[in-house]
Amino acid sequence: MFTGIVEELGEVASVTATSGDSALVAVRGPLVTADARHGDSIAVNGVCLTVVDVDGGTFTADVMGETLRRSALGGLRPGDPVNLERAATLGSRLGGHLVQGHVDGVGEVLSREPAAQWETVRFRLPAHLARYVVEKGSITVDGVSLTVAGVGADWFEVGLIPTTLKLTTLGVRRVGDPVNLEVDVLAKYVERLLGAAPRGEVA
Repeated sequence: MFTGIVEELGEVASVTATSGDSALVAVRGPLVTADARHGDSIAVNGVCLTVVDVDGGTFTADVMGETLRRSALGGLRPGDPVNLERAATLGSRLGGHLVQGHVDGVGEVLSREPAAQWETVRFRLPAHLARYVVEKGSITVDGVSLTVAGVGADWFEVGLIPTTLKLTTLGVRRVGDPVNLEVDVLAKYVERLLGAAPRGEVA
């Protein structure tokens, strides 16, 4: 479990194809690797990956073919910046919201509108996720916990403050770039519970 508060802006060191359609990804991140061990979880652009090796300030992780296909990780290249966050502990502060590190879909940057102290960014929203996104609700974009400022049938907008623009990949994402999206898991649980309620009863 994560919180969507990026700890470090890392860098992809290498991407090596392995057996089948999977890959071994190496990421430089001195902060998140300071106490990392084999088997630990680190979110890379919002995707929960398991550490298989740590060498200095670099960790490697196996990425399954399904993950490469269903997230934007399949497009990573050496030198690309990535948002990194270690898994939360029971004593962690919940600065963002509950994030699983399980990508629900891939969106796309549609537009960017700079303002004096922030920037409004609009993203394409896959149709199957639209019902989970509400104004003032939470959504995770490339591992960053954000508050939805506006939403339409196939898009949503967020306001990015200078800190987010400077310390995450969202500051350099360009129009047309893909992004990993994870909707608020609580919305999915509510939907499931209401859908499972016996007919005629109120859940």
